Amino acid sequence: MDKIIRLAKKNWPYLVGGLIGGAGGYIYWYYIGCSTGTCPITASPTMSILWGTLLGATLLSMFFSRTDRQQ
Repeated sequence: MDKIIRLAKKNWPYLVGGLIGGAGGYIYWYYIGCSTGTCPITASPTMSILWGTLLGATLLSMFFSRTDRQQ
């Protein structure tokens, strides 16, 4: 359990960014989405959440250097 807590503290920008991005991806799919079903990213909620998680984790981690996260 201690390893998991240490890992979460070390990588918190990725985790928080992924959660925010995943929620944003789902909200985007729900309200905008793709009406025809031919859009590869927004046709299903799973793909929207996965892409949102990836983008959110990447974007939020850009604002923190590796030295900020080390303890």
